[in-house]
Amino acid sequence: MEETITNTTNISQVIIDTINTLLNTLFSSIDNSVYNTLDELSFINTNILDDSLFEKLFNNNSNNSLILIANSLLLAVCIYYCFKLLYSYFAGVQIERPYQFVFKLLIFGIFINCSYFICETFIYFNSLISDAIREIGQNILGEKICFSNLIENLNSTITIDSTTLNVFSFDGLLRSLISASFMSLLFSYSLRYIMVKVLVLLTPFALLTLINNSSSWFFRSWFKIFISLLFVQPFISIVLLIIFALDFANPDVASKILCIGSIYALIRANSYVQHFIGGISTDVAQNFKVLKGYIK
Repeated sequence: MEETITNTTNISQVIIDTINTLLNTLFSSIDNSVYNTLDELSFINTNILDDSLFEKLFNNNSNNSLILIANSLLLAVCIYYCFKLLYSYFAGVQIERPYQFVFKLLIFGIFINCSYFICETFIYFNSLISDAIREIGQNILGEKICFSNLIENLNSTITIDSTTLNVFSFDGLLRSLISASFMSLLFSYSLRYIMVKVLVLLTPFALLTLINNSSSWFFRSWFKIFISLLFVQPFISIVLLIIFALDFANPDVASKILCIGSIYALIRANSYVQHFIGGISTDVAQNFKVLKGYIK
């Protein structure tokens, strides 16, 4: 009987050790790769536009240029207005006056042809603000405010042996939650990164819709989404600044819980900004729930 109990205990211990070893390897891999990638995805600058695709699509001399297509649509809008103006004379319908239309046509025509510069300027000033916040934090706290440096502080609070991990302990559970949370952050910020590039490509057409009052809603929606996605970056910088201001030298339970709360604030950053100024959600879990609802 004792031998059976001993064998059962040994098998259970082997299973536990195997699980801990596998998860320790996984979390170590995440530590070595995810955090540097998070810095690149979260703190975007004008380098996001340094792409051969963008150079081709915003090149006025290219036959496949988005600017050329937008200018063609601009000409189509002008022709449409001419027919609409002639019809108004016969039908006695009041429409926008010609000089008002020509003025808008010139103004927004210039904006359309400068759309790449406009987006680049917005992205540049947004990165300037977030960099300034992190620079201030670095000068005050004496350490670099970034995701790659955050894991070192978290590991100092959640005291775990670098070679072993027990996921069935409190520290091991917190470590698992942090790694899973950062993977969620990786997906969320990568979605934001892609959406910023998509919205930049839509810029000429969003500006084009301002010429007609009935289609100007598209520009308002585009602008709100674009600004909200950019504003997430300074918000992340502020949250990181607060995280680094925590007392990591005191590894008590309260500090560990605050660490989890701060990570959750980073995950919900886009949702908070969405509540402030609108826009779209890049919360991967929420989007999966929506997609699941559509499938049903």
